[in-house]
Formats: sequence, structure tokens, C-alpha cells
Amino acid sequence: MLSKPLSLQHLSPLHQSRIRGRLRPVPHPASLVPRTHLIQRVTEALTQGPGVLLLGPHKAGTTTIARLMAQQWTGPHTLFDLRGIAAREALNPAPERILRHCEGLVVIDEIEHMPQLLATIRGICDGSKPGKVFLVIGQSSDKLFEIASDALGKGFPVLHVGGLSLADVGAERQNRLWMRGGFPGAFCAEPDGEWRWWIQSYLGTLPERALHSTRSRIPPDTLARFWTMLAHRQGRAWNAGEIGRSMQTGPKVANRYRRLLAGAGMLRVLPPWLHGTGKRLVKSSRVYIRDSGILHTLLGLDDPVRLAAHPAHSPSWKGFALEQTLIAHGGHDAWFYRTHRGAGVDLMLLRDGRHWGFEFTCGDAPRTTRSMHIVTDDLGLEHLWVVYPGDLDYSLGDAITAWPLKRIRELQLQGQVPGTP
Repeated sequence: MLSKPLSLQHLSPLHQSRIRGRLRPVPHPASLVPRTHLIQRVTEALTQGPGVLLLGPHKAGTTTIARLMAQQWTGPHTLFDLRGIAAREALNPAPERILRHCEGLVVIDEIEHMPQLLATIRGICDGSKPGKVFLVIGQSSDKLFEIASDALGKGFPVLHVGGLSLADVGAERQNRLWMRGGFPGAFCAEPDGEWRWWIQSYLGTLPERALHSTRSRIPPDTLARFWTMLAHRQGRAWNAGEIGRSMQTGPKVANRYRRLLAGAGMLRVLPPWLHGTGKRLVKSSRVYIRDSGILHTLLGLDDPVRLAAHPAHSPSWKGFALEQTLIAHGGHDAWFYRTHRGAGVDLMLLRDGRHWGFEFTCGDAPRTTRSMHIVTDDLGLEHLWVVYPGDLDYSLGDAITAWPLKRIRELQLQGQVPGTP
């Protein structure tokens, strides 16, 4: 069963009654991580409009979420899996007529195989009766997102699915999640060594499967070299010229590969904050491999002991903590800040008109630094959180707090700061 029932208290009474009337708990396979928070977000979005578009990297679990939603929907539901030739042929002759006659929840998986359906879905939604909703699933890509934005409009929300979060797996499995990464197949793999085989297999099929919706052809050997270069530069400033020379291709090709992998949800490109401080600032974006399991596999790090002794230990933790923070609080309006004198902060979020800072450290006992006070003043931070792997939160000074990553979801980023008077 689900680890706990969907929390509906924050919804209106009307939405609560609609959801309770249509959803029922269903059994989960033993290896499946119940992504309660994500299911809750999708459920809420389905009660507020004509449908939801769910985008995520290949093998990130979007298809599993779609099937769970279909199983929980007690009313009529129809599932079209566009990976199958039969489903595509069934919709090809008259998609509007077929979809218009479906009732209740209509799930369309792998929409990248028939992106032209998005315009048809929008037309149906404009005239559909109450109670009919669409859950559309697709692999992340800039091209598909652009098509969907044009076809569906603003009334059809897009939810981006990342890897598993600490809220999904439990704080007690933080180290396992950091080591293996957030792909469900790698995280749940048994015996222990199987997770590395899973990721190696995933990387081997990436050009053919995960980048299918981009229609781009990347030679596997070239992509492997590009991945490895990024792994050794985790969290560093992007330098297309340096990477292009190393690959013997040039900066344009390096920028193209970065754009494709970022659009596919594989890379995090964090832009610099360049406003209003009057100081000389670092202006190049930082690039992170979003999944820590992929990073560790590329670097040949197969256990926590080897990771702890490797130069990538700190960059790996920073990337992992960054992703968990953005999963918990959203990836929009996010930057890093760094001056040429070395003062900076790993992440700044703008929420409700306020600036919140995050510094990520893998040390057991974070302490305040002169840089933290400079950054707090430069950016006018409401608060600066020094996020680390431990268990306790404690003050490091005015508006600066050491905070455990496992409790990152508890931060409200508005009003009063947890742990302060």
C-alpha cells in the first residue's frame, strides 16, 4: 500500500471531495518507491484544470506514476502507451474522435512519439465536459517543451519530474540515495553491485533512447567523452572552448551537447546572479550532472569509502544537495553568486520577493566564514542556510544557520525562519 494516504488538507473542500471520490490506494511492488509527494502534486493539478503534462528523463519513473494514477482513479480511465505500434495506429486515423469519446482520466504515455496530439488535446479540453482530464507523459527535451507550450497554453500545467528525493526514500537512506542516485532502477537494485550495472546500461542506451525525442544523433563514443569531462568538472564554471578543444570539436559542438543534455533533464545549468552588487562577478554558468549515481559511475567510484577519499567528494555532495534542495523548493528563479575575490554562495532562490541563500558543505560541523557575511550583505539575504549531511540545526550567527539536508523540505522560505525566535 501507499506508505501514507495522500494529504489533502491544503486543498479546498470541493477539491478534497473530488479527489477522495476518484482515488483509491493500490498495492505497490516491493521494489517500488512510493513517491507520495509527486503523486500529490499531480493529483492536485488534475483537479484544477483540464490536464497535466508530466516531463522527466528516460527511466525517471514518469510511466510508473502514470499507471499508478490510472489505477487509483475509480471512475472511467483510458491508457494509451504510444511506445506500442497498436496504440499509435489506433489514434492515427481520427485522434480527435477517439480521444473525445474517452471519459474520465485519459493517460497518454510517451507523447514524444506523436507530439501532434498535443494540439488535438488542447482542442478537446476547450470543449470537454467537467470530469474529463488528461495526464500526458513525455521525455524531457527542449523541443517537446516548446511544442507543448505552444500547443497547450498556460492552462495546462507542466510538472518536471526529477530523481527520487529524500522525502520519497526516507532520511535514513540519505547515503544510499547520494551514492546510487535518484533513478528508481539504480536506487532499488539488488544485490548491491547491480546499481552500477544499471547505470552503465542506461548510459549505453542514452544516445538511442533518452535523447530520442530530440531527433539528434550523437556518436556514443563522443557522448561518453563529453560525460567524462563534465564529471571531472562537476559544479565548475562552464568553459565551452576548453571542453571543445579537449573533444577536438570546438565550442559550438560543446554548447550543443550541453543544451541537449540539459533539455533532457540530465544536466543542471545554474546561471550566475549578476545584478545590483557593483562588484566584479563570475559570469559563466555552473554545470552539474544532476544524478549523483551517474557522476559516481563515470568517475569509477563504486562505494562510499572510495568516494570519501576522492577529490570529487565535495563537488559530488554539493551537486546532490543542490538537486535535493531544488526538488523540495522548485527549480525556478535559481542562481549562484560568486565574486572574483572568492566570496559567494552555491545557490540563491528568489521566493515571494525575498532572497534565500544556500551553501553546501560535506563537513560534519559547519562554521561561519567571512565570505558568508559578505554574501549576506551583498545580496540582502533573508537567511543563509549552510546545508550539511548531519542531524542537528544550529545558529552560526545573524541570519546564518547550519541545517541538515535530510530536513530540507521543512524550510518554508517565507515569513519566520524555522529554529529562530
